[in-house]
Amino acid sequence: MVACDLDGVVWRGDDPIESATHGIRELRSAGLHVAFVSNNSNSPVGDVVAKLDRMGIPASPADVVTSAMAAAWLLAQSLEPGARVLVCGGPGVREALASEGLEAVDDGRAAAVVVGFHREFDYAALERASRAVRDGARFVATNLDATYPIRGGLIPGAGSLVAAVATAAGATPEVAGKPAEPTVGLIRARFGTAGVVVGDRPTTDGALATALGWPFALVLSGVTAAVAPPGGEAIPDPAPPFVGDDLGALTADLIAALT
Repeated sequence: MVACDLDGVVWRGDDPIESATHGIRELRSAGLHVAFVSNNSNSPVGDVVAKLDRMGIPASPADVVTSAMAAAWLLAQSLEPGARVLVCGGPGVREALASEGLEAVDDGRAAAVVVGFHREFDYAALERASRAVRDGARFVATNLDATYPIRGGLIPGAGSLVAAVATAAGATPEVAGKPAEPTVGLIRARFGTAGVVVGDRPTTDGALATALGWPFALVLSGVTAAVAPPGGEAIPDPAPPFVGDDLGALTADLIAALT
């Protein structure tokens, strides 16, 4: 199977990466299962599926794993059903917590705090989240990606928001998204034990491939380049087994390797 990242691989913001759409169609035509594993926790799964469909990539909710789902799963392993979790994140985190029987709250007493990407982050959110962590709430980051690629450049990612909360709270978070164990476990449970990871960020997608024991296919349509751009990453040395300008450029090699 092919575990494909979204931001910087399938799209940049609201703009599709056209070669990726064609590449996914070819991979599926070759009999490969293509699923989507994203560190972006902001959107509910239904919104992710709808966005894929608008870009000509049919998918079902079962094809999607997000860092919000990983964070909620992680907390559900130890918290009592109905436990209050303060959300410093988007609607995708709230949906994931509800699916695990946990109560998402905006302020006050909480057993845990989840910090993820959301554009509404401000000083008040920073104060609420850091205060809850200082008061003893478990501190979970959906992921530590410092940036996300959109049309025209990069924007601050969840890791930038997590860093602010960690600094204000004087605490280190548990991480749920790629390449951490909660995401590894969800991928194995849902998609099996053999495949390839396609992504644009060696420190998360590449590290996830290593954790799974799978090959890594690095695309240069997101945050990585031969020379690291500001806020981005450089191609590792040694390079991963597959490197291409975009997913479409790697499709034939992936089909040859996996079929």
